[in-house]
Amino acid sequence: MPNINVTQLEQFAANLLIAGGATDEEANLTATGLVAANLCGYDSHGVMRIPYYVGALKDGEVCSQAEWKILRESESHIVVDANWGFGHVAAEHLVNKLVEKARTHGTGIGTMMQCGHIGRLGQYAEEIAALGLVSMIMVNSHGAVHRVAPPGGKASRLATNPICIGVPNGSGDSSEPLVLDFSTSATAEGKVRVKWIAGEPVPDGWLIDNEGRPTNDPSVLYESKPPGAILPFGGPQAYKGFGLSLMIDIFCGALSGGLVSREKAESPKGNCVFMMIIDPAHFGGADHFAAEVKQLAEFVRACPRAEGVDRILLPGDPERNIRQQRAETGIPLDEGNWKKLVELAEQLSVVVPNA
Repeated sequence: MPNINVTQLEQFAANLLIAGGATDEEANLTATGLVAANLCGYDSHGVMRIPYYVGALKDGEVCSQAEWKILRESESHIVVDANWGFGHVAAEHLVNKLVEKARTHGTGIGTMMQCGHIGRLGQYAEEIAALGLVSMIMVNSHGAVHRVAPPGGKASRLATNPICIGVPNGSGDSSEPLVLDFSTSATAEGKVRVKWIAGEPVPDGWLIDNEGRPTNDPSVLYESKPPGAILPFGGPQAYKGFGLSLMIDIFCGALSGGLVSREKAESPKGNCVFMMIIDPAHFGGADHFAAEVKQLAEFVRACPRAEGVDRILLPGDPERNIRQQRAETGIPLDEGNWKKLVELAEQLSVVVPNA
């Protein structure tokens, strides 16, 4: 299994994207976001996405230097058409606009349609929390992909529709924000894809085949006709994950002017985005907010631990733990996904770093 230095992997990722048709700015921002996802353990949102991004550029599903067009705007909200530009670039623009609105008016709410894949949501929540602000971020698949079956169903009807909520922990410059970031499905589709490319089985409880039977074979999602599906999160109470996913589809697709899940795709694969940023200073007060969050975090951390448990984990802790480890040892990539990147590099005449 290759283990790649973070700086080397960022440069390799950027070089691949530039050779595939992205500008330097688009490539560098996207590469940084992808490697940051790998760095904190979200390999499903990491560099394994690059062959798809390059293919989307070639096919016109993602456009370099796309216009980031404001459709409607007020003091506290904005509606944007990203015109199928790079998702990481479009999302950073949205964050910057909403931070300004939240600072001035207390709240900034934005939607964005026709946007390329924006990557790991927690990345933006961490950036926003570092400014002392609260955020909620959700995306759907722009109605182009549905991978998740409703409870009792044996065919997919919704995308994995992730949600992320982030808050600063104690103070605006805290290095340990509380970031809750998860798919409303039992797993992210990208994690299934990683297993499929690597030739590995998935854990129990992730997938069903096209007859509704539990399976550990990731190929049912990509090779079966009709395909299998991912289950909603919640296990025996999967209606909770499914219900949340349904509402996210509406908040992202219907509210933005974009699309929700449907039988046949009417647009390229991408994201409709809902993002809300709040400045606590305009509500109960920044100092009060910081003190209460700190108190809550410390109270939960101090919970008596069961045998064998070293530490009570809060949202954001697992990512920080993995980030620290991988920053020191490098980012591991399985042979299957590394091979895909090497093959792409050979096609684009990009130098491959030593693994």
